[in-house]
Amino acid sequence: MVESSVIASDMLFVRHPGNPMLAPIRWPYPANAVMNAGATLVDGQTVLLCRVEDRRGISHLTVARSSDGFSNWVVEAEPLMCPHPDHPEEQWGVEDPRVTRIDEIDGWAITYTAFAPGGPGISLATTEDFRTVRRHGLVRVPEDKNGVVLPRRVDGKWILFHRPTTVMGARSDIWLSRSADLDSWSSPEPVLATREGGWWDSARVGMGPPPLETSEGWLVVYHGVRQTVAGALYRAGLALLDLEQPAHVLRRSPEWVLGAQMPYELMGDVPNVVFPCGLTNPDGSDELRLYYGAADTCIGLATGSLSTVLSYLLSCPPGSGG
Repeated sequence: MVESSVIASDMLFVRHPGNPMLAPIRWPYPANAVMNAGATLVDGQTVLLCRVEDRRGISHLTVARSSDGFSNWVVEAEPLMCPHPDHPEEQWGVEDPRVTRIDEIDGWAITYTAFAPGGPGISLATTEDFRTVRRHGLVRVPEDKNGVVLPRRVDGKWILFHRPTTVMGARSDIWLSRSADLDSWSSPEPVLATREGGWWDSARVGMGPPPLETSEGWLVVYHGVRQTVAGALYRAGLALLDLEQPAHVLRRSPEWVLGAQMPYELMGDVPNVVFPCGLTNPDGSDELRLYYGAADTCIGLATGSLSTVLSYLLSCPPGSGG
């Protein structure tokens, strides 16, 4: 691994020169914004499940595919998931998907925000091919967001990370729940909290992509928000969770590792936003590909080295920080 003493947090991820990867202008049908995509690998192709906001302001989910994960994206002409009349919890849109490959079910779990007059909740669906889906319905009632499922059971239970805002008043922290069947979930357990004061993640935190299992623990990319007089700043940070006790934070980055700097991140429907939802590690290599929403308008890609990221995290103070 790279020596931790020479690792700078702002050098861990490098933006792809082709950014933004996907934007409304490249879409095969009219769209206001394309953002916050879950990511996975299917038969050697990169599949992004993109949140697409139409010109009414209602979001749906559409698949885009690329052979190399960088270029020549092929976007499906029809959405994979739109608000469904049999699911009133989706009335105002389906948003911000995360995609987890689960070998046990020989398919993928899709967790997403279902938005309705009652507020945002977390719904779950499964797919075998990203052409059809089976909805499991609402698994965490409003107000709850940023649902992410681990790729395997821990101590016989599935793990769902999420951000309920009704557990501790107005706090917006990361919690987890457990399930034997992917349908019924336990009461939340605390995992990672906002840091008090002027920290970059002091207003709220939420899980990004599904955590990646490594020899050192579950590698987590999360978003943190700082509220300023000019508005909210959304940035990405890192954490490492214990493999068999995922509520236990081993390490947490004191600094953010990816923040809004480029014009497509600084300007858009919601300025100053980097919102990671997709992470791939092609062929178990050392490469990390982080797909993120930029300014709630388009999708960017940043790449990094798994070994360097882990070295950086292991150089951070033990525990949850703050």
